[in-house]
Amino acid sequence: MRVVLGPMEGVLDHLMREILTDINDYDLCVTEFVRVVDQLLPEHVFYRLCPELKQGSKTKSGVPVHIQLLGQDPHWMAENAVRAAELGAKGVDINFGCPAKLVNKSKGGAALLQHPDLVHQVVRACRNALPSHVPLSAKIRLGWDNPNDCFEIVDAIQSAGANELTVHARTKTGGYKASEIKWSYINEIRQRFDIPLIANGEIWNYQDGQACIETTGVDSLMVCRGAFNIPNLGNVVKYNQTAMPWQGVIKLLLLYSQYEMKGDKGLYYPNRVKQWFSYLRQAYPQANELFREIRTFNKAAPIVERIKEYQSAEPAA
Repeated sequence: MRVVLGPMEGVLDHLMREILTDINDYDLCVTEFVRVVDQLLPEHVFYRLCPELKQGSKTKSGVPVHIQLLGQDPHWMAENAVRAAELGAKGVDINFGCPAKLVNKSKGGAALLQHPDLVHQVVRACRNALPSHVPLSAKIRLGWDNPNDCFEIVDAIQSAGANELTVHARTKTGGYKASEIKWSYINEIRQRFDIPLIANGEIWNYQDGQACIETTGVDSLMVCRGAFNIPNLGNVVKYNQTAMPWQGVIKLLLLYSQYEMKGDKGLYYPNRVKQWFSYLRQAYPQANELFREIRTFNKAAPIVERIKEYQSAEPAA
């Protein structure tokens, strides 16, 4: 089984990738998206989102990192894909799945699912421009509002020459509702097409992973939101490891704060750590109390101080 740590815009930065790949046996990571509009982006944009480029496009624990691009212009997507490869990216991924209204309004992400011909053109342009040894993948949802559209979309991507495809088994309008998950469509895609698949959506524990594999026939899984609910979810899904105890999570929160303070994102730390708490609260009831205390702080220092105080007061696990 392969388990991929998927991208989450505004949450899964390189510091989080470093922490999560250090404690999980992930096979691959994908970055937050690089937004491509109408120009070749400067190198610093790629290095900011993927500083791992400076260490062989791998996390410190050795997990390969692929750069994700989001855009709708075939020419500029191809130009930026080549730049990513020239900077050493282990692979390039194209985002056709982001459901965010702001992104879709500017015809990016899942909005392109309504235009399979354009999806084909974007993938074809990137594949033709990239060196053959650099894998090109894409991430889609089943469609905008009709899951049956997935077959035309997958055909567009496979015929354009993509090497792999991640399928989030909901439509754009299905959002993140658990009731909207349709893993069976991934099984149909697998039976109809040859492109290697990664299954994504509603994988929160070992049982979910096994159920997804059984339903889809696909043994490569991507986890996203769940990786923030339970920090060791990669190993939970892969090896049926017990979920990390709350004391271990507190240590990770403090480790993350140390990374943020030393890095270039100290100003963003309050928002990022609060976002992480919003996920942790789903799996750890203890997170609610601490979150209530820190959520009014808008500077890093008092947040870190409160977490340290909390750690000292907590009984050892």
